[in-house]
Amino acid sequence: MPEAQSCPVTGAAEPLPEYPLPRAAECPLAPAPAAQQLRAEKPITKVRIWNGGTPWLVTRHADQRALLPDPRVSDDDLDPGFPYVNAHRAEIAPMTPRLITNTDAPEHTRLRRTVNGPFVVKRIAKMRAPIQKIVDDLIDQMLAGPKPADLLKAFALPVPSLVIAQLLGVPYEDHDFFQRSSSLVLDGSAAPEEARRVSGELAAYLDNLLRRKTADPDEDVLSEMAGRVQAGEMAHAEAVSMGVAMLIAGHETTATMISLGTLALFQHPDQLALLRETDDPKLIANAVDEVLRYLSIVQTGVRRVAKDDIEIGDVVIRKGDGIIFDLHAANWDPEVFPEAERLDLTRPARTHQAFGYGPHQCLGQNLARLELQVVYGTLYRRVPTLRPAAAIEDLEFDHTGTTYGVHSLPVTW
Repeated sequence: MPEAQSCPVTGAAEPLPEYPLPRAAECPLAPAPAAQQLRAEKPITKVRIWNGGTPWLVTRHADQRALLPDPRVSDDDLDPGFPYVNAHRAEIAPMTPRLITNTDAPEHTRLRRTVNGPFVVKRIAKMRAPIQKIVDDLIDQMLAGPKPADLLKAFALPVPSLVIAQLLGVPYEDHDFFQRSSSLVLDGSAAPEEARRVSGELAAYLDNLLRRKTADPDEDVLSEMAGRVQAGEMAHAEAVSMGVAMLIAGHETTATMISLGTLALFQHPDQLALLRETDDPKLIANAVDEVLRYLSIVQTGVRRVAKDDIEIGDVVIRKGDGIIFDLHAANWDPEVFPEAERLDLTRPARTHQAFGYGPHQCLGQNLARLELQVVYGTLYRRVPTLRPAAAIEDLEFDHTGTTYGVHSLPVTW
């Protein structure tokens, strides 16, 4: 087994660090050094964000497990203390319908119930064969194309785009539009007016599609939501906004996990060999959770606000204080994951928090896991000579979006 990378864990010298915290260029797949230092020394501490706000940053696994399910920790982004990711999110919050992403119980419970059905384990499991066909077809196309290839464009983006289009009932011929629009909406460096314009275009697209599904339903999620609107279980605007959220979340994050996960495996050839040589579904499923733990691609943190005073350890989080949960730092917590800097596909990793934790845990986690299981269980076995066509230090990493990834991943075989 190769030596684990020796990545710095210092850098929290400033009295009030700026968040998101910068990664170390020499260890681009590791959490920010300052986040790891804070987890060891000040696991709950104040940081400064883009608008001058000073929310609490929570970096330890146990503290996140205690706080994320706490009903006093709110997802209400209309609260004045909510620590918005960027100016665009702050601007559109008052105009955004109440969704599972910005409400608490009992409203959150009602809304989650209206969209949860298509994402339960039993229904998602039925998608394994269609996803397998999508993966195999795309591998065939990549192998028939030029070398080197960009794994992100040739494979990682099309897989979840095809899957979410099929699940929602979105015409795949529109994928260029929703991929481009989703990337811009999630880009923290985008001008607010540009992000607002694109958000409006996505909403108009889903509004039109939902109306078509109402008139001519099919066996897909948007048709189900159209039926719930007709039954009075949810408002049309709620269904449109949920459709937009699913479309964005349903392909961007999984595409990143395919490309960045492959890069992480390239850096750990002994672990890549395990996947290349196995057809054990349990090992593959465990490998997916370990890669999710290792990468924890949400780089802007999970954002919340305190609805009451909360005492935890020697800290009191006051009512109205913003809270940010750094998932990557928690998923490298040595108290829970010894030698966390080592990618170990045999490690019991299911207690990771890459999908969050508590009532607001990611709705699409079962779908994401299945897609990654099919990809990780197929790609490296079918292309056993798959290898990087560029050094990791030459790759351009994306530090601007909600998720952390690479702009391209050149590979050959």
